[in-house]
Amino acid sequence: MAAKRLFWGIVDLIETSINSGKFPAGSRLPPERELAQRFNVSRPTIREAIIALEVRGRVEVKTSSGVYVLDSQKSGKASKKINAFEVTQARAVVEGEVAALAAAAITEEELDELHQTLTDMEEGKNMQAADKDFHRIIADATHNEAMKSLVASLWELRASSKEIIEDYDSVCSKDNAKTIAEHRAIYNALKSRDASQSRTAMHEHFDRLINTLFEAEESRALEKIKKESSEKRDMYSIRRQA
Repeated sequence: MAAKRLFWGIVDLIETSINSGKFPAGSRLPPERELAQRFNVSRPTIREAIIALEVRGRVEVKTSSGVYVLDSQKSGKASKKINAFEVTQARAVVEGEVAALAAAAITEEELDELHQTLTDMEEGKNMQAADKDFHRIIADATHNEAMKSLVASLWELRASSKEIIEDYDSVCSKDNAKTIAEHRAIYNALKSRDASQSRTAMHEHFDRLINTLFEAEESRALEKIKKESSEKRDMYSIRRQA
């Protein structure tokens, strides 16, 4: 978990450098390798930090050119707060249609790749990586670049803030058996080339995730109330004052 969140420290350091003028608007950030050496982290960690900064609207990644600092005055994205419920709802809407499209276009090779992610999940091989691959393969199976880009952007949003990451972390590992069963239902619908059932299976998967997010939020709220009540009880306790 700590390794997964390491990049947020790098995001803070780079943002501090941007805010202080060390990396002024319009300038290009140092190359990935140089940043990795400067902050003493791996290049994949730098990559994750750049993605988060791009989603926040602090930088722009230009293919074959580099990463450029944006003018925060002109960037509206940085000030917009997105939560896990919004991301999940958006994913449900988009990925439901993506699954329906993929049902008509998915190849046998893509079905084999999809099945391999199920095997990896069942064998306990990096559940999160297998989950991401599962959804990526379905997006790829639409053979529609716009759809592929939409799904990739939603996955970036999923990692765009500490709050969203923590919300997902609190629910995604709760019931792997149900997650696998839902993924298998999506796979079976795609294998049957049933667009309607593929959409429904994807919606059911995200519906459970949204409900689980609400349950986790309610649990946290209840714990907060209990803690506050306990502190108040201690404050007014006669025994405590005696």
